[in-house]
Amino acid sequence: MASDDIALLADALSKTHVGDGELSFKGLGLKLDDAQSVEELVRDIEQFRGLRALRLEGNTVGVEAARAIAKALEDKDQLQRCYWSDMFTGRLRSEIPTALRSLGSALMTAGARLTELDLSDNAFGPDGVKGVEQLLKSPSCHSLKELRLNNCGVGIGGGKLMGSLEEVHMPQNGINHAGVMALASAMRHNPDLRVLNLNDNTFTKRGTIAMAQALRHLRNVQVINFGDCLVRSEGAIALAAVLREGLPVLKEINLSFGEITEAAALVVAQAVRDKPDMEKVDLNGNCLGEEGCDALREAMEKGDMLGSLSDDEGEPEEDEDDDQDDHEEEEEEEDDDDASDECNEDGEILKENGTTKKDDSPEKPQSSAEIMSFLSCPSAEKLLQLGETRTNVQQQVHASDPHTAAEILLKISSLYSEQPETKTAVLETIDAVLKKLLSGSDLSSYCFLSTLLVMMGLLKGEGKVKKVPLVPGQLLCLEHAVQQEYFPQHVALLLHTFTSRNSEALESCSSARERLSSTLEKKCH
Repeated sequence: MASDDIALLADALSKTHVGDGELSFKGLGLKLDDAQSVEELVRDIEQFRGLRALRLEGNTVGVEAARAIAKALEDKDQLQRCYWSDMFTGRLRSEIPTALRSLGSALMTAGARLTELDLSDNAFGPDGVKGVEQLLKSPSCHSLKELRLNNCGVGIGGGKLMGSLEEVHMPQNGINHAGVMALASAMRHNPDLRVLNLNDNTFTKRGTIAMAQALRHLRNVQVINFGDCLVRSEGAIALAAVLREGLPVLKEINLSFGEITEAAALVVAQAVRDKPDMEKVDLNGNCLGEEGCDALREAMEKGDMLGSLSDDEGEPEEDEDDDQDDHEEEEEEEDDDDASDECNEDGEILKENGTTKKDDSPEKPQSSAEIMSFLSCPSAEKLLQLGETRTNVQQQVHASDPHTAAEILLKISSLYSEQPETKTAVLETIDAVLKKLLSGSDLSSYCFLSTLLVMMGLLKGEGKVKKVPLVPGQLLCLEHAVQQEYFPQHVALLLHTFTSRNSEALESCSSARERLSSTLEKKCH
């Protein structure tokens, strides 16, 4: 190392901050390539007794330099906070995992117990995650409360490395639905989690539902930032269910720029407005339209809770982005076969549009050949022939498979007629099916209902879900069901929110629509 370089390093090190157990080399712009280049820095670390925090951010550290620093850390058992963001500027991506592995290994050798680890702005990608994988899974991170991986491009890999955290910040990491699902699986094991910031990743429906399922297990979350995450309307409805039945101390939620439409945004508003600690709801940049923005402001009774809606994208066009959605779905299916599944709250594996594989769930009751024959080609005559066994149709529906459940419900309700015997048979069967589907958690009920709304043409969904040509009997069966005790008021409110704002989809059944609307109005008020 040239004498001039040594002089520059000595001058930079003279500006280091020492205090409260913290040794800081922050922002010195040091280019640390080898062991010789870090001699004085290493000496400072070795001589620092009671080291609790080490700041290396804003310098650039090579593999050999990292090994030398690591050697100095091997006896620093009191180290708790490592601020190692923006530490590899100008380095080859292949160097970063090796450097991180050396530093992590030193912390494990020392027996350090970290509470805070910041690796933000290192852009190390999924390969870089491998460099800290052992550290994050080791006892050194069992006490970790805050992990920052902002702008690291960790993708799916970052979703599998959680400990007992209080804050998670992973914005702008290019995480798609598969990575979000991996994150969600890990999040539910962090009961003390207070802040969850995943801004500017790509959830889509599958990722959002998985995250909603994880949030059901967390009681201490205060801040959720899913802004610019492509949550969309079906995802927003799933989150609304969790907002209604859980997250008791939530203060802030950000669902901005998520392609959420008016009705879904209103369902979110209905879910949060009675939360005692709620301070801020951000739904800016979605697809509400001018009337939708006004309706949302009116729905949020606490006027200062709702953030600005100045960047609203306006109401979506009827077929806007359909081709793009199909393309996204195809890409998602190709990403990862395992990631194309959703894990429901009971441990089942739920396919996007129907097929359910059991995990450790009880075996499905054996259905009679008559019921299977009826469902394959439903008719009023077959339903009547089933007699009292017709209510066993409910054995074929499961909240874990909302697509099949909605399909069966629409098939049965299409048989409705005013002929007394047929009417009784249809309504009894509908009651048995819906009573089962709405008896679980709010999340399972809302996921089923959102799928039903998509099939009825009242909600734009993801994937290739076929819309069912509606007949009056389907609406009249819903009108009957809404009046029953098993049909919760908040579920009726969700249904009313969508039917009242998408009446054109029900034009072919105007009389039945009016009856349903009137009954919903009474139920909701």
